[in-house]
Amino acid sequence: MSNAIIYVFSGSGNTKRVAKEFARHFEADGVETTLVDIKKGQNYPSPLRYDVVIVAHPVHGFNAPTTVFDFVKQLPQGDGRLVYIVETSGEPLKLNDGAHLAVRNRLRRKGYGFGGYLRYVMPYNIIFRHSDGMAVRLWQAAQKQISLDYPMILAGEEWKTFTSPWTKLVNAVVRIEHPAMPVIGRGFKSTDQCIGCGKCERICPQQNIVIKDGRPVFGKNCVGCMGCAFSCPKDAIRTGILNSWRVNGAYPTEGTPCTDEEICSYWKGVYRRYFHAIEDQDVPPVMDK
Repeated sequence: MSNAIIYVFSGSGNTKRVAKEFARHFEADGVETTLVDIKKGQNYPSPLRYDVVIVAHPVHGFNAPTTVFDFVKQLPQGDGRLVYIVETSGEPLKLNDGAHLAVRNRLRRKGYGFGGYLRYVMPYNIIFRHSDGMAVRLWQAAQKQISLDYPMILAGEEWKTFTSPWTKLVNAVVRIEHPAMPVIGRGFKSTDQCIGCGKCERICPQQNIVIKDGRPVFGKNCVGCMGCAFSCPKDAIRTGILNSWRVNGAYPTEGTPCTDEEICSYWKGVYRRYFHAIEDQDVPPVMDK
């Protein structure tokens, strides 16, 4: 393999960090790697120019964000080459296993092959804030798993994964988020803490935020990436009906990882099994219910 491209949608930076870790390993193995952001108004280089093609995105409500669907629409007709999907999610649940399906199906209709998908658990940017120790341990686990996974992609391997009918049903039902988020996003507002720095406008992959009179104005193209609220230096963004789930501020990547006893109480056993599947053995992690 001589070159690779990773198309990445990332609101708060988790998926971008994972994509960069793949790129680091590829480059170390002599594979020139290009990272391209998936965002509204972007012109994308053709995947037909690359030996390795990855589409990376976070899981939003057990699905891919609509922005990723729009991205696939813009791709040229494929020639059967394999595309791999890399995902990030906030918890290691099997219900996330269906998130790749709609993207995979769209890629196939465009004429691309599907190599397989990989998912890594990263700290929440919505629902609640993980402790710093949890964030460090999650990132260390992701780094180790990526080091085990990336050779499969460079080798052009294909693998199949099973998605249960229950997971597919949940995936389809919760996809109501796609039409709902533009409506919910119109309820995002800033508080008097806002300093008009424009970071939210610059970071929004949907070009959904415009600074007017020193304050952000939110449009109708929100997909719920939470990059604006997460990255605001003054925690001045309020996310409408989702505000009780608001998370603000970057997580550390270095430091002391949490112990098993310090794992969050939310899905504690599932997180513990996920950590040990990676830390104790050189095998893919166990995704559990």
